[in-house]
Amino acid sequence: MSLLASIVEALESLMTNKARSGLTILGIVIGVAAVIAMLAVGQGAQNTITGSISGVGTNLLFVFPGNFETDVRNPKPLTIGDVDALSDPFQAPAIKAAAPVIEKNVLVSYGGESSNSRISGVTPNYASVRNYQLSEGEFINDNHMLGRASVAVIGPDMADNMFGRRDGIVGETIRIDGQPYRVIGVTQPKGGSAFGSADDVAFVPFTTAQIRLISGRQDQVDIILVEAVDADSVSQVNEQIAQILRYRHRTDLGVDDFTIFTQEDFVKTAQSITGVFTIFLGGIAGISLLVGGIGIMNIMLVSVTERTREIGLRKALGARKKDILIQFLTESSLLSFIGGIIGIIFGWVIAFGVGQIAAANNTELTPEVGMNAILLATLFSTAVGLFFGIYPASRAANLEPVDALRYE
Repeated sequence: MSLLASIVEALESLMTNKARSGLTILGIVIGVAAVIAMLAVGQGAQNTITGSISGVGTNLLFVFPGNFETDVRNPKPLTIGDVDALSDPFQAPAIKAAAPVIEKNVLVSYGGESSNSRISGVTPNYASVRNYQLSEGEFINDNHMLGRASVAVIGPDMADNMFGRRDGIVGETIRIDGQPYRVIGVTQPKGGSAFGSADDVAFVPFTTAQIRLISGRQDQVDIILVEAVDADSVSQVNEQIAQILRYRHRTDLGVDDFTIFTQEDFVKTAQSITGVFTIFLGGIAGISLLVGGIGIMNIMLVSVTERTREIGLRKALGARKKDILIQFLTESSLLSFIGGIIGIIFGWVIAFGVGQIAAANNTELTPEVGMNAILLATLFSTAVGLFFGIYPASRAANLEPVDALRYE
C-alpha cells in the first residue's frame, strides 16, 4: 500500500468518528499552542531584558566596591580620588569619561502623593555616560554642583506617580527626604535596567547628595560608571581600571577589593536567567502535549478494539502485518499533525494577545514566535503521534486473522 493510499484511508477512517477525532486533536492543539505561546513569551522577555541592558551602551563599564567572588580583608571604598585617577587621560587613555554615583532610597512626596524611590547623586557627565535624554528641561550642570543646589531631574515613572503627567513639570517642587527640591528636568523613558527601573528615579547634584542625603560618607561613592572611547576598547579599559585601582588601593596580588562589570557580563547573565525561564515554561507546556499524546493512544486502542473484525477480514484477504501497522500509525500521525498545525496558529494568536495586553498596560513585552519554536512544536507533536500510536498499531498488526474474525 502506497503512502498516499494510507493517508486517504486514514482520513476516511477518522472522518467516520468526527467528534472523537476532533476531541483527540483538541488535546494536541492545546499542547502545541501552550508550547508555542510559552516559548514566545519567554523569548520576548529575554529580548526585552537584554535590549534594556544593551540600551545603556555597549562601551559602558560598572565598578563596584568589594569583591563579589571572594572575601577581602579590610577592603577600601571607592572614592572621588579614584574617579579623578580614572578620568586622567595620561593614566587611562582608553577611558572617555568616569562618573561617580551615590544612591539612597528615600521618601519622595508631592502634595498628597508619596513613594519610596531611589535617589542618585550624580555629576553633569552622568547623562552622557548613561545615554540619558531629556523630554523637557535640563540636566544637572556645573553651577548646580558648585552651589550644592536643591534641584532634581526625575524619571517619567516618578513624574506619573507624583504629578499624573510627564510634561509641564519643570519648576514644580517636590520633597526628597522632607526637603524641598525644584524639578529642572524630566528624562525620556528607558525602561528596566540591570539595576531595576531607570524611570522611577530622581537625580540630584552629587555635592548636594553628599551634604543633605548621605552625610558622613566623605568622598566615598557607591558606583563608578566608566565609558570607553568605543566598544572595541572595553577589554583595554577593563585592564586600565584594574591597574589604577590596584595601585591606589595597594591590594595584594590577585586579591582585588573592587569588582568590574561590563554590559556583556550583564547581557550574558540575563540571557542565562531568561533561558532557564523559557525552558521551564516550555517544559510545563510540554506536559499538556504529553497528555494529548496519551489521549491519542487511548483513542487508537479503542479504534483497534472496534475494528478487530475489519482487521481480521483485511488479513484474510491478503493484507500484510506491515500494511496494518502503517494504517494505524498513519491515523495517529495525522491526528497529531493536524493538531500541531492548528496549535501553531492558536499559539501565535495567544502570543499576539499577550503582546497586546502587555502594550495596553505599558509593559515592554513583545512575544516572539520563532521558527525554532514552530519546528520544535511540529516535530514534537508528530513524534508524540508516532510514539503513542506504536503500541495500538502493533497490537492491531499482531492480531491473528481467525481470532479477529471470531471477535464479537
